[in-house]
Amino acid sequence: METMYSIVMIVVMIAIFYFLLIRPENKRKKQANEMRNSLMVGDEITTIGGIVGTICAVKENSIVVETGADRVRLELMKWAVSSKGVQTTEDGKGEPTDDKDKKSKKK
Repeated sequence: METMYSIVMIVVMIAIFYFLLIRPENKRKKQANEMRNSLMVGDEITTIGGIVGTICAVKENSIVVETGADRVRLELMKWAVSSKGVQTTEDGKGEPTDDKDKKSKKK
């Protein structure tokens, strides 16, 4: 009976780890991947290094980003994109770039 109790506790611990750690991380990775695959020319992005710019060209594994008024262009890998929009907080949430999004966020 005691060994059965130990086995049940191990299974419960594995289930807790799965639902609290593994599943949410996989969900975040999937969302980030979908966001990176949906990047289009004209989107404003923030990279993981803090570079903010507008996408000029989208390639299979990379993007070309134009930064600032001096029109500097950088080619970056898609995995380096942190968020769409201008990231103003450390939690990775980007500010909406469309006027519609800004209005709906205020409501």
